[in-house]
Amino acid sequence: MTTDDVLADVGPRLRRIRKEREVTLAGLSGATGISVSTLSRLESGLRKPSLELLLPIARAHQVPLDELVGAPPVGDPRIRSKPFQHCGRTHWPLTRQPGGLQAYKVLEPQRTFEPEPRTHEGYEWLYVLSGKLRLVLGERDVVLTAGEAAEFDTRVPHAFGSTGEGPVEFLSLFGPQGERMHVRARPKRS
Repeated sequence: MTTDDVLADVGPRLRRIRKEREVTLAGLSGATGISVSTLSRLESGLRKPSLELLLPIARAHQVPLDELVGAPPVGDPRIRSKPFQHCGRTHWPLTRQPGGLQAYKVLEPQRTFEPEPRTHEGYEWLYVLSGKLRLVLGERDVVLTAGEAAEFDTRVPHAFGSTGEGPVEFLSLFGPQGERMHVRARPKRS
């Protein structure tokens, strides 16, 4: 559906919504401050809709702007990216947009892991799905097992990989410096 198609459908939709609410053009004019003639031209398609006109109409009818314009539904939210290999690991991107927070599912094969800690700008969050993940972070050397998570500032020297006891599958979320992950296990009760 093109933009012109969407705009052409706005007038009839405005008329239908107004009539469903049993509001006259004069009544809508009084509620919005838009002249009766402008409202009539909008409904008949003789005037192109603009935000300056649609926002007061949406407020008067108490409907979202999307309902007035018949915005197309949001596209398929599923991410169908292809896995790639990096440093001997298989990565499945879980985000589409470059920049900002990035999420990956990672499969690290069973292998001997010789940590070579490095630093860079950012903040990382790891969650182990299966297996055991060795994390060297500064002076600490820890093993994370399925269901465990870690988060850290990537300016601290760090490295992570297999314990050598089998493959490890984990989620990695990485964000630019200052962006931290906000994960809530269950909603707060009010």
